[in-house]
Amino acid sequence: MTRSWWGWGDTAHALTDDECRGLGAALPDPPADPLPIPRVEDLDLRAPRIAPPVSLAHLCSTHAADRAAHTHGKAYRDVIRALHGDLEHPPDVVARPATEQDVVDLLTWAGEQHAAVVPYGGGSSVVGGVEYRGDEHPAAISLDLTQMDRVLEVDETSQSARIEAGALGPRLEEQLKPHGLTLRHFPQSFEFSTLGGWLATRAGGHFATVETHIDDLTESIRAVTPSGVIDSWRLPASGAGPSPDRLLLGSEGTLGVITEAWMRVRPRPTERASASVRFTHFHAGLAAVRTIAQSGLRPSNCRLLDPGEAMYSGAGDGTTSVLVLGFESAGVPVDERLAHAVALATDAGGVPDRPREANSEPSAADTWRDAFLRMPYLRDGLARMSALVETFETAIVWNHADALYDAAQRDLRAAIEEICGAPPILNCRLTHVYADGAAPYFTVIAPGRRGDELRMWDEIKVAAGELLAAHGASITHHHAVGRDHRPWYDRQRPEPFAAALRAVKRELDPQGILNPGVLIDQA
Repeated sequence: MTRSWWGWGDTAHALTDDECRGLGAALPDPPADPLPIPRVEDLDLRAPRIAPPVSLAHLCSTHAADRAAHTHGKAYRDVIRALHGDLEHPPDVVARPATEQDVVDLLTWAGEQHAAVVPYGGGSSVVGGVEYRGDEHPAAISLDLTQMDRVLEVDETSQSARIEAGALGPRLEEQLKPHGLTLRHFPQSFEFSTLGGWLATRAGGHFATVETHIDDLTESIRAVTPSGVIDSWRLPASGAGPSPDRLLLGSEGTLGVITEAWMRVRPRPTERASASVRFTHFHAGLAAVRTIAQSGLRPSNCRLLDPGEAMYSGAGDGTTSVLVLGFESAGVPVDERLAHAVALATDAGGVPDRPREANSEPSAADTWRDAFLRMPYLRDGLARMSALVETFETAIVWNHADALYDAAQRDLRAAIEEICGAPPILNCRLTHVYADGAAPYFTVIAPGRRGDELRMWDEIKVAAGELLAAHGASITHHHAVGRDHRPWYDRQRPEPFAAALRAVKRELDPQGILNPGVLIDQA
């Protein structure tokens, strides 16, 4: 597998020029040809401003390909800037520690140089979380943890495992499989993101209910800070004051570098059952999902697609919303729980699809799952045709969820049309659901103007952020804050908490070298 330096995932799965043109044909007045992919050797990267000492040189690279690949994350604005050859702030050095002591030594050197250090896992951030922006530091180091990728210990009695933070999703699961265990955390970025990245961003995962975030699977965390090592105790639960793990979960590399964690694992599932239910109106689907979420049935999958999202993913024809339900367990039959959930959805006005027969066409659930994994590659293809593509996700309590969806379809759609001069595609799905609320995920596709994509995307980003704030919805449910969500995160968090966070930052990172500009500012 060859990772794309400019876009998502594996280069073998990127869309061809002809496939990009095919996507562009659905846009009004599309450009004739996709933006070409720049060659790394043609990029005008500034020269490295810092060189590692001899003792650390074997861990470090200043090669253009490494620096280019670690300049941005994988947001739309990152892809567009890369396609236009805009890499204004490349890291001067890419460091790949192999041990925790390497991390300590690299942070010590960075502190001596007052160089910014940006912790980097798989680089899949879509909120500017792995990009150094600014010149207040004389140099920047991208600290790539992916060499630290081992499952160090498995406690089968307690069903937990000690895992290094740089383990990518497939590598992690590959090492748990011989034990018959799984972490069962599958974000869309699973192939290209790491355990440390999931912890640092409080990532959402496989389970649509109950254990929705990596927080729920975490037993203890170990991290290196410029002021020392934080190592919390392994405990199933604790009432002993504020949790040190909670301090590091969601810290986005600003307080320390997560090096390993004890994670709660489980036997691999052997029982599975799934179904899909169609609704004439999205709001009826919302009501059905709320009933299921409050029923105690705990489905592993409970994702509602609005008509546009269902059609876009091939799970529907654009006339109905589709609810995808799934249950799983390690040995306990789940058919009865699925039947109860389908009955609740039917009572709310849904029409179940017929059970799939052997060798029949793929179900709506199968089709949606395949499209879900393909979507980032399609996003890159649309970006090459200068289309605007944005996703924004949130969490909101049930009694405001209907109003948020309606406002997005009415007000945000109008704002995007004014920005772009043509009606956008604006789809929605629920990714996770709770007894008290839901996590809607919106996708925007609209025609852009070549050379003006970033300005237009920024305006759409502001319109979406303001919509969420107006409805009391979180600026993010699982994408994290990074740099792109800072304006709304600053409004969402209480000011006394922000002051306390800044004080913690000063204590753990007194020189302010860790991921500057993310979550908090520090003089």
